[in-house]
Amino acid sequence: MIGALLAALLAAQAQDLHLAPPEGERTRWISPENPTGAKGQGARENRGGKGHAFETIPVGGSHTLADIKGAGVIDRIWMTIEDRSPEALRGLHLQMFWDGAATPAVSAPLGDFFLHGAGEMTAMETALFASPEARSFVSYATMPFRRGARIVVTNGSGKPVNLIFFDVNYREVERQPDNALYFHAWWSRDRATALGRDFRILPRIRGRGRFLGTSVTVLTNPVYEKTWWGEGEVKIALDGDRTDAPTLVGTGTEDYIGTAWGQGAYAHRYQGAPIATWEGEGRWTFYRFHVPDPVWFRQDVEVSLQQMGGARKAIVQGLQKKGASLIPVTIDPGSRNNFQQLLTNGKKLDDPSLPDGHTNYYRSDDVAAVAYFYLDRPENGLPAITAPAERMAVIRRPPPPKPRQDQ
Repeated sequence: MIGALLAALLAAQAQDLHLAPPEGERTRWISPENPTGAKGQGARENRGGKGHAFETIPVGGSHTLADIKGAGVIDRIWMTIEDRSPEALRGLHLQMFWDGAATPAVSAPLGDFFLHGAGEMTAMETALFASPEARSFVSYATMPFRRGARIVVTNGSGKPVNLIFFDVNYREVERQPDNALYFHAWWSRDRATALGRDFRILPRIRGRGRFLGTSVTVLTNPVYEKTWWGEGEVKIALDGDRTDAPTLVGTGTEDYIGTAWGQGAYAHRYQGAPIATWEGEGRWTFYRFHVPDPVWFRQDVEVSLQQMGGARKAIVQGLQKKGASLIPVTIDPGSRNNFQQLLTNGKKLDDPSLPDGHTNYYRSDDVAAVAYFYLDRPENGLPAITAPAERMAVIRRPPPPKPRQDQ
């Protein structure tokens, strides 16, 4: 299947450099200098002297980056824009359509799709996405199609995109194997998650495929001050699981992305947190790609993230007294001995029989996520993403750079 192929390609790419080109495959690039990718049709303007290296997208307008006919595989997408503000990262809408489908398989804000959901670009190199110097967007995700592919960027940022440079690198192939899956990505946001209700990274979809991973952005609710927000567990319901009884369950948000005891800023191959800061107001973007540890589904899948924080019991009690909306969940005195399951025993935090310790509690934050997955069909049936005004609402800007010491 294509997910296994992706893992194999990442592991063995260097070993294949000496091999002759496969029969029936032809390399093509689409860019403003060759908008169709056709053989011998590049660099046709200004006598080949960089006559058409970029495009412009007016406010409310769209530009089709690629419109490919026939079977092929997109191996790499690169682009850059001159305005990389929070409004541009959330306001530009990236869509991809496979095989002439009426609805997109990929639908996400440009920034969130490329791991920049917190309104700030950072330099990174991961297995699937990269931004070498925090000025470009690169995708290495394998994207096969059987009859055609169309990639569109729509400008809902409220400002013109005066300069967008891009190229789409793909291979024409004679046909796809029967078990090749289509690449999908879907974004959603809840500006105030409901107490005790998990955020759905991926609502239940039906079909056969692979959950490839997610990029999540959390803007913390100031009513909880600077208490830790990431105690929630990732849950994945597979092949008929009830939502409240999934097969795959983690142990905490930072645990899911491979770190522990909190979450700092880092970017690794399959997991990371490019943005992790309390400066200004809390902003966090983190990701996990299930490349070495595939998550297969054969009937359906649903992925969710608990909305839970934690702090010492006295601090949580203090938040309650200040009027913060929360529901205590557990108290951990430092071991399983005397561990308190408050949702089961019904005790309140002021109960004198309760021990002191780390207290987990349900909370409400602004959460957005992109779910990346492969599916055995070009359409996924998920809702359209929200309008630009809603996507850009309550954007948190990174703090201005600190002045240099010698100034």
